[in-house]
Amino acid sequence: MAEARYDSVADFYVAGFDSIEDSASQALLGLLGPVAGLRVIDVACGHGRITRELARRGADAVGIDISAKLISKAEEIEQGEPAKIGYIHADVTAPNVLETGAFDAATCSFGLSDIDDLGAAMAAISNALRPGGTFVFSFLHPCFAGGKDISASWAPTGGYYDEGRWTAQETLSTLRRQVGSNHRMLSTYLNMLRAYGLRLDQVLEPRPAPDWDQAHDADRKPVYLVMRSIKEQE
Repeated sequence: MAEARYDSVADFYVAGFDSIEDSASQALLGLLGPVAGLRVIDVACGHGRITRELARRGADAVGIDISAKLISKAEEIEQGEPAKIGYIHADVTAPNVLETGAFDAATCSFGLSDIDDLGAAMAAISNALRPGGTFVFSFLHPCFAGGKDISASWAPTGGYYDEGRWTAQETLSTLRRQVGSNHRMLSTYLNMLRAYGLRLDQVLEPRPAPDWDQAHDADRKPVYLVMRSIKEQE
């Protein structure tokens, strides 16, 4: 199994990232559309922030994450507030973790940049979807150039064209300073979708909240990217 980097920051992550009211989450849920009666897999679900909202909206929701500590926290919440959510502690990129054609839709909120093997993740998600199923995901915009005390999408020693894993240094990038991130060009994501039979259907670039960047420097640039793709008919 790949490294579970969020195990060491689980308490910090749960305390700081538990709302669905941010613009990126709202865009993701909006692109996903009605889910009542659908079976939905939430990839890199963490402590179940998005997973629980899927269940509230009537989905048969399943969450998968590599972090044992975050899955444990998700299960604790499920025990206190039962929503019939199933959680899987596993690396989504490992072979045969998800059943073929078992889901109507898939979501991934800010998780793809945490996954080192993007191709294996895309392959697993595509395989798990039924033909015509949707995959909606959000992530830091690959073109985000950073701002005052906020790290860009790419390492300061390189530029947009330099893909790879790196760790943020700016003071306001509190999570990425601890767990790092994989920077990839926008074309890499688009080509990967096509390579695994996922047709791009719609794209949103939601603005962050007005108080997200007090300096109003970073928020003049593209910050979030949300995409919906459709599993092609076989």
